[in-house]
Amino acid sequence: MTADLPELAEGNFYYQDLGEGRFRSTIHAQGAWNVHEQHMAPASGLLADLLERHQPREDMRMARISYEILGLIPGGEFRIHTTTLRPGRTIELVQAELVAGGRTAIRATGWRMLTSDTGEVAAVEDAAIPGPDECKPYDGSAVWPGGYIRSLEMRVAEGHRPGAGKVWLRTEHPLTDRADSGDFARLMGLVDTANGIAARVPPGKDSYAFPNLDLQIHMYRRPEGEWLGLDNAVSFGRDGIGLTSTVLHDRQGPFGRAEQILTLRRT
Repeated sequence: MTADLPELAEGNFYYQDLGEGRFRSTIHAQGAWNVHEQHMAPASGLLADLLERHQPREDMRMARISYEILGLIPGGEFRIHTTTLRPGRTIELVQAELVAGGRTAIRATGWRMLTSDTGEVAAVEDAAIPGPDECKPYDGSAVWPGGYIRSLEMRVAEGHRPGAGKVWLRTEHPLTDRADSGDFARLMGLVDTANGIAARVPPGKDSYAFPNLDLQIHMYRRPEGEWLGLDNAVSFGRDGIGLTSTVLHDRQGPFGRAEQILTLRRT
């Protein structure tokens, strides 16, 4: 795919905040499939940040975010609109839309839920994975092009193979030049990377492209810290559709799951 290269902001962050819901991407937000697009990962982190900032309540937290990728995400300048779709006393549904070039590129909806003390019955079935200090450095840019992948520090656990793997990620770049986003938004801005950490086939010429059309994140605990762990499995069906399924971790252990539906395209 070819297109004019966008006008990018400059700096060691993913987005320049232009005010009034307007932003401009940097090279660090550049996608892996096309040089003129944004990667879904930092864009989803920015959307998560704005969802959290929209009419916040201390007695609620984000429990699920559903992202629909409605087309290529252009690099450069864009706008984000946030609204409340369903207000409520114990649950709320909020929405954020990323609009670029006159069209909506991503629509994100988030369920905020009332929190309470359920410590006496708390239990998790997802298994822990080796921590980042127990894993080896991994160069994702040897597999994938683009500024976003180059912005990451990655570590891989033993047993990594095509189709499944355990990888830890972090970034030194804040989401915006304001550098005022919290752990939650920063970690949400890494989750979409899951679709590329254990690619079942090599991306590129004479292989397959397998972009995801969505990103669904469910969280039974609010994540913390700078490291995101991905315990990942990739399935390809026989009719051009695949699925990437991931258990999400921070240093304290698993906190939720992510799913990405894939469209398989021969290159």
